[in-house]
Amino acid sequence: MIRWGVVGPGTIAAGFAEAMGSVEGGEIVAVASRSLVRAEAFADKFGIPRRYGEAAAMADDPDVDVVYVATPPSRHEQDTVAFLAAGKHVMCEKPFALNAEQARRMAHEARARRLFLMEAIWSRFLPSYRTLVDVLDSGRIGEPLLVEADFGFRMPVDPAHRLFRPELGGGALLDLGIYPVQLCLSVLGPVVHVVADGEIGRTGVDEQVAAVLRHSGGGLGVVKAAIRTSMSCTARIAGSDGTIDIPAPMHWPQALTVTTHTGGSERIDASYEGNGLRFEIDEVHRCLAHGLTESPVMTLDETIALASTLDAVRARIPAGGTRSTASSSGAGLAQ
Repeated sequence: MIRWGVVGPGTIAAGFAEAMGSVEGGEIVAVASRSLVRAEAFADKFGIPRRYGEAAAMADDPDVDVVYVATPPSRHEQDTVAFLAAGKHVMCEKPFALNAEQARRMAHEARARRLFLMEAIWSRFLPSYRTLVDVLDSGRIGEPLLVEADFGFRMPVDPAHRLFRPELGGGALLDLGIYPVQLCLSVLGPVVHVVADGEIGRTGVDEQVAAVLRHSGGGLGVVKAAIRTSMSCTARIAGSDGTIDIPAPMHWPQALTVTTHTGGSERIDASYEGNGLRFEIDEVHRCLAHGLTESPVMTLDETIALASTLDAVRARIPAGGTRSTASSSGAGLAQ
């Protein structure tokens, strides 16, 4: 039985706790928050025996094997490194870090201590995304050449909400754009060049972003994200011999449609029960059972490459919201 601790008992952590109920071989034994009242409320709701008013206290708990870091992105590096230093394995919620430099330090800490560390991009572990990999590997659509994906919705401006707070890592790109970008990396490989633009809102976060990514193999990714306007929230992968359509919501689809130039269209069911977070938990359990310190589905090198790409996109968004088009050579992106 793998014993989990949770730090940051917010909405996503609640989904994690619900998913744990349908996972074999694991249980949540502790929760920590800077507010002991929040920790106790979360623990009472999910039947968790230990509750702590600070992360350091849970780091010292010898009965915690692995920690789910669900704090705001601005705390991910600090919390992850602290738990790794205490000898705990870690699954860190996306975005893994605020930038690639932080991601590299986190990965270095885990590797130096030979501990498991994984970014919790839940899409990667869903049945639909595992099916996507199988379809691509089968060669049914030939060579993937283009990925188009977007994710956006309209929210009223709320300076108190985490999405509108730059100090917490808010904005469209890190919270929503990460899903289309990770899809591009998964399908087309490393990014070597970025052209991007966006709009900064009055609270200082990027409210809408668009980018074109050129990948090392020559493929192109076209991605968009927004928190102030609705988007289709779909994706399409175009290959030399066909296409794969990912319906809304593209980050947790229930099916894929594969269309080939010679064989027509096929809808592949990839539905599942529950909230879908159980699949990333299963992956952690599988990796730990096999003595792995990284997931082959979402390696630390790919997490760093994803953070580097997000850095490059964000660097092209003009400060203050002034509209202009800029590009980046992508130096260091394909590392």
